[in-house]
Amino acid sequence: MNARFVRPAAAAAVTAAMFVSTTACGGDGPAAPSGGKVVVAGEEIVKDEKLHDLLPEKIKKAGEVRVATDVPYPPFEMFVKEGEPALTGLDYDLGQALGGKLGVRFAFTPQKFDGIVPALQAGKFDVAMSAITDNKERQKVVDFVDYSRSGSGVLVAEGNPSRITTLDDLCGKKVAVQAATNQLDLLRTRQAACSAAGRGTMDIQTFPKDSDAQLALRSGKVVAQVLTKPAAGWVAKTADKGAAFDLVEDPAAPGGYNASPNGIAVSKQLPELTDAIQKALQALIDDGTLTAIYQQYGVASIAVQKATKNAAVDQG
Repeated sequence: MNARFVRPAAAAAVTAAMFVSTTACGGDGPAAPSGGKVVVAGEEIVKDEKLHDLLPEKIKKAGEVRVATDVPYPPFEMFVKEGEPALTGLDYDLGQALGGKLGVRFAFTPQKFDGIVPALQAGKFDVAMSAITDNKERQKVVDFVDYSRSGSGVLVAEGNPSRITTLDDLCGKKVAVQAATNQLDLLRTRQAACSAAGRGTMDIQTFPKDSDAQLALRSGKVVAQVLTKPAAGWVAKTADKGAAFDLVEDPAAPGGYNASPNGIAVSKQLPELTDAIQKALQALIDDGTLTAIYQQYGVASIAVQKATKNAAVDQG
C-alpha cells in the first residue's frame, strides 16, 4: 500500500506542510558534475569510476540520466518555491546522490504520473523517480531498483498524550482518516481484531482532506490520524516547525502498515543502467548517505537496508 496507490491522501498533506519553509537542500544544491563531487544531506558524494564504467555508452556520452517525476508529492518531490521550477524532495536528493556516485547528472523533468511509464516506454526518459510502487504489472514494461518500503503511518499530537505505540492502540478511540483511501480500508479491516481483543472498535472519523483531519487532531477531537507514513513523517517534521505532531514508530512495522516497495523505474531497454543504479544505491546505503537523506525528510524508517531489483510483494 504505497503512496502512489492512495495519492489523494499524501498529496493533500502539502496543505499542512507547505506553509513552512521547505528546508531540504536538494533543489537549490549543485547537480552532480561528470567526474566531480556533490554534497547531499551533508554527505559528500564522490564519483566511483567502477560504477561509472557500468553505465550504457549513451548515458556516458550524454553525461546525464533523464528522469521523469510527478511534482508535487511531498516529501518525495516538491518545488523549492511555488511557481518556480527548482525541485527538492527525497527523490530529487537521492537522484543527485546517485548522479554523484555514478559521475553523471540526474536531470529531473516534471511529468504527469499516469504518463510516466508510457514516456519511459517511448524513450523520452531513461528512469522515473516518483514514489512508484513496484508491482508485477509494471514490471512487465519497466525494471525497478527498490529504495524504500512504505505503507500507512500514525500521526499523533506533539508529545503523544494518548500514548499510542501501535495501530492496535487505536481500538476504542477516535481516529481521523481521509475518506476513500487505503488507510480507511485498513482501519475498517482492523475493527474485528479490536472487538476480539475486547478493546472496543475504533470511532473512525472521515474527512475530505488530510489537512482537515489534522485540524481535528490539533483540536483534540481525535487521538490520531492514519495516513501514508511518508506523508505523516513529513507533516510531523514540518508543521509548526516540528512542534505540532509526532510520528508513531512501531518497531514491528518500520515502513508502515501493509508496506510495499517503492522503486526507481528504469527502461527495459537499458539493463546496464538498472545494474549501475542498483550498485550505486547499495553504495549509498553502505556509507550512510541514504539514511541521511531520509532523515532530513522525517522518514528514515522507510529506507531499505539492501538495494533490490523488482522486489514487488504482489503476485501479479
